[in-house]
Amino acid sequence: MAESFLSIRNVKKSFGAATVVQDFNLDVGRGEFVSFLGPSGCGKTTVLRMVAGFEEPSAGRISIGGQDVTRLKPNQRNIGMVFQAYALFPNLTVAQNIAFGLRVAGVGKAETDKRVAEMLDLIKLPEYGSRYPYQLSGGQQQRVALARALAPKPKVLLLDEPLSALDAKVRVSLRDEIRAIQRNLGITTIFVTHDQEEALSISDRIVVMYNGRAEQLGTPFEIYNRPATKFVANFVGTLNVLEGTVADPAAGTVRVNDGEVVLKGKLNGARPGETLSLALRPEAISLGRQPGRDASLGGRISEVSFLGSVIRVKVGLGSNSVSLDTFNNPASPPPVVGEQAEISFSSVDVLVLHD
Repeated sequence: MAESFLSIRNVKKSFGAATVVQDFNLDVGRGEFVSFLGPSGCGKTTVLRMVAGFEEPSAGRISIGGQDVTRLKPNQRNIGMVFQAYALFPNLTVAQNIAFGLRVAGVGKAETDKRVAEMLDLIKLPEYGSRYPYQLSGGQQQRVALARALAPKPKVLLLDEPLSALDAKVRVSLRDEIRAIQRNLGITTIFVTHDQEEALSISDRIVVMYNGRAEQLGTPFEIYNRPATKFVANFVGTLNVLEGTVADPAAGTVRVNDGEVVLKGKLNGARPGETLSLALRPEAISLGRQPGRDASLGGRISEVSFLGSVIRVKVGLGSNSVSLDTFNNPASPPPVVGEQAEISFSSVDVLVLHD
């Protein structure tokens, strides 16, 4: 990460007796795109609102570009904010909406007009300046909200679930546009979302939040492949969880139903007879024995779903079950529900989950 530009230190927020953000720490580099990911009520939007100045921390410090902004009002922070509900002024044209922040700041008409034209080009709506918000689609309105936030050249851009009101196809298109614009401008950005695919696809780093805390901070690769807690592992991506019993901690042996899995170096501190939760991503599992995969378990096909290019198979393993995807091969019929099956995987792909 580059040198910290936005710094959040030991921030806490309480509403009466309820603490909604607890000891939150984060350093964001200049030009970095960081996503806050988590379920509703986890505190991600509250942190964003404290950075924006809409909420004041109960404790802690927030600084931008080396300046302490913890007690400054929103209009003193040079922050650009895009809301979920667009929040465009219905009685103003697109151009007037984009110009609003510039005019409040006292920027002259010539400079304002020039900046508005630049923003309309940036969001690919150069001919829409004279239209009103009601004449635009949802995706177009959100582009205008983005342009309005960027027009005053803010130090930090804050995006509070800006895509959640849009349909799936528009969301994908607009999130890619937002990321391209952010990279083009090199603006430090925080993006709040509960959608893991959004966070994984566009972020430099992700903060996974739960119960007001940062459960894990890392790159999308790290968050997905090396989850630090059971919550992160379950919340990010699809996960198969198997309950196993430790047979021999020194040898790394765990019994799963009638089979055995050897997890060398992963059972530090475990005791014989202890129950462990073992996790595997679906893409780490193959149907049948495969070269290079040192672990296997026997079971029975319990469900088969044909999804076109992919066939999703569920295999029952006694009290456990796993889901995996196989590519559709027209020359090879899919497995049949009820038939016996063997799954194989590499022991290095097994995650031992801790609370």
